[in-house]
Amino acid sequence: MTSASAVDLLDRSLRDQAGAIAGGEADPGELLDAALARIEERNPAVNAIVEVFPEESRRMLAEAPRGPLYGVPVAIKDEWPLPWRAQRLGAAEYVGPAPEPGESGPYRALRDAGAVIVGVANMHEYGSGSTGHISAFGPARNPWDTDRAPGGSSSGPAAAVAARLVAGAVGADGVGSIRYPAAYCGLTGLKPTFGRSTMAGHHVPQTTTIVSGPLCRDAADCRLLSGVLFGEVLGDGEADGMRIGVVPGELWDDCQPAVREACRGALDLFRDATGADVAEVDFDGREHVLIASVLVGQTEDLAHMTPERIEALGDDVSLIARALLRYRMLIPAVAIAKAGQVRTLVRRSLAELFEQVDVLAWPTVAAPAPRLDDASVELPSGVYPADYVNPRQGGIANLAGVPAISVPVGQSPKGLPVALQLIAAWGRDELLLDAAEALERATEREWVDAAPALAA
Repeated sequence: MTSASAVDLLDRSLRDQAGAIAGGEADPGELLDAALARIEERNPAVNAIVEVFPEESRRMLAEAPRGPLYGVPVAIKDEWPLPWRAQRLGAAEYVGPAPEPGESGPYRALRDAGAVIVGVANMHEYGSGSTGHISAFGPARNPWDTDRAPGGSSSGPAAAVAARLVAGAVGADGVGSIRYPAAYCGLTGLKPTFGRSTMAGHHVPQTTTIVSGPLCRDAADCRLLSGVLFGEVLGDGEADGMRIGVVPGELWDDCQPAVREACRGALDLFRDATGADVAEVDFDGREHVLIASVLVGQTEDLAHMTPERIEALGDDVSLIARALLRYRMLIPAVAIAKAGQVRTLVRRSLAELFEQVDVLAWPTVAAPAPRLDDASVELPSGVYPADYVNPRQGGIANLAGVPAISVPVGQSPKGLPVALQLIAAWGRDELLLDAAEALERATEREWVDAAPALAA
């Protein structure tokens, strides 16, 4: 295989890369070298990868078993320790006990599948934002417009895949942190059912919301990478005659018109292509999901925090992060208890609702990627920080533990990706992947195959 063809293979899907290597059509060593060269060439524009380690990557390749991702370069979010590198969480200082290198669950899953970790990907500082515009390594940038946010907190994994540095990356989703960057960067991102994907070695071991998950170009690649993280082969099925629930109110109405129109249009195409039934439905507790998901998600890591540790943080930690950490310490217990009540209400209501519909659908984010220097979005109801609006769209899946997927379905007038979110019942991850693949076919793969100019 020539170096030129290795470069060409980088532009193809995760499964194409795995298939080419398995079939003897591609040399994994040349593909790794091509990936490292591309990171060196393109990464300065997007700041997606914060560290590479060629010798460790080559050691992984030399020792790799012939698994489903044998020889395929992938990136991993800075939220996971590796044997040779502790996670930094995109932060200059650590609030709790100092992190240490180690074999995290995602590392072991990738290693055992034969994948090669080619770099650690950037993330929003402490994972506490949906934009990716704050990080100790500097902000990651959206390959579609490098003046805009790539989404967070899995900012680097998304930017790396969209820029075609790698074909797949592992992120983490606590309050939408895989789906927001997938939406902003024109990718497919799956938030798995809670507990289904490996989480060993995570810095919040007691989490009830965070899951590891894939960011890839399309649903088939997500199926492959999810199977690795789940430790099982994920089957595929048909999506014909699916029952789709559309929830009224702000989840659709308070979105930018281009977002609303693209998502409605995609649902229409899906319905026509598969004979789906689209009906208006609702669930109890919807008006409290935003605050409840934020309260639960933002307080799970308080166990290791003390006022003294927070006060000791220096100016190299952003003012926003220091203020947010102080705020967390002041949240009354009654608020967290009420959030737990909302969680129970929503879980029960969704369980009943999923007896009537197969999936729920609404826009992943209410507006396309905001600018890095002003991470706010303009909606019909006013101008808001993206961090306020995004959990309204994405927090419910983490609050309830159910799976959700973001699928690209269009572009804004400024050429920025637009995405539709699908949510299914507990354990129905494969159903979401089936629906996403059917949606891709209905839209003739126009949006999953689109690439930013930087990667064209």
